[in-house]
Amino acid sequence: MNILVTGGAGYIGSHTCVELLKAGHEVIVFDNFCNSSPESVKRVQQITGKTLSLVKGDIRNREQLESVLREFKCEAVIHFAGLKAVGESVEQPLMYYDNNVVGTVRLLEAMQATGVKTIVFSSSATVYGDPQYLPLDEAHPLSASNPYGRSKIVIEDMLRDYYRAHPDWKIALLRYFNPVGAHESGLIGEDPGGIPNNLMPFVAQVAIGRRERLNIWGGDYPTPDGTGVRDFIHVVDLARGHVAALQALDAPQCFAVNLGTGVGYSVLDVLKAYEKACGKTLPYAIAERRPGDIASCYANPAEAKRKLGWEATLGLEAMCADSWKWQQMNPNGFKA
Repeated sequence: MNILVTGGAGYIGSHTCVELLKAGHEVIVFDNFCNSSPESVKRVQQITGKTLSLVKGDIRNREQLESVLREFKCEAVIHFAGLKAVGESVEQPLMYYDNNVVGTVRLLEAMQATGVKTIVFSSSATVYGDPQYLPLDEAHPLSASNPYGRSKIVIEDMLRDYYRAHPDWKIALLRYFNPVGAHESGLIGEDPGGIPNNLMPFVAQVAIGRRERLNIWGGDYPTPDGTGVRDFIHVVDLARGHVAALQALDAPQCFAVNLGTGVGYSVLDVLKAYEKACGKTLPYAIAERRPGDIASCYANPAEAKRKLGWEATLGLEAMCADSWKWQQMNPNGFKA
């Protein structure tokens, strides 16, 4: 199948390209590199020994999208392209709605114009907001406490509305929990610009000496050790979930599934596992809670197993070991 991967040079996108190429698909990456590097695409080809096509472009450019979909005879789209920093979304909400929501409208218009009717959308567990119960299943009410999360809900609603109007489409909404780790080769991994927003790349930068210490935001949550609990999922497991979702879209339908492990680990659990992986003690300090953070969040992944035949296989030890290998091999990310 010829698959357009928007945002395919990014962290999750690049790992998904590896799995798509391994599964025999033709991959066309469409990316503006605002939060990624063309180097990751070169390394995807190095890992797989296969070639893919790369187009630099912005998902808000409908004409360019139409041209690419036609030129490469695309049969499906995996849509990763989007801004993803919660704090930044609070400071610059219009930028998030423009890029994430308007960009998706333009993509759907281009798909409609070219007759491409299959899309796998990169959603997020942030659509659940502050959990009313745990573990989170797909029936949990949707809400969000920041513009990033709301942009994901708006896009999900838009895709459901579009499916009601066009029931011959095939649509999967994949709600990720907390992607971490890297490819086992150490060639691709998470390369955040500036100060990392997420826990594991920050811990990795402390371990490699780029950061002085880890600040743990809140040590008084109602959790076993007082620190926040999250469902961390290895990025390779997550990537394989996209291949499984494509296979599951064998008939017109629209569904949402959680991609998580179903296990909650605390910040201190992750820190201890990373210390084991890198063989050193890592300095940290407990700081005030951040506004908007929640105590615990983890998935009920049963629907993904039922619907996709997929489940996570890689545990916290592998997540930390692969992250550390990537960090050691690439102390400054994709920058030489």
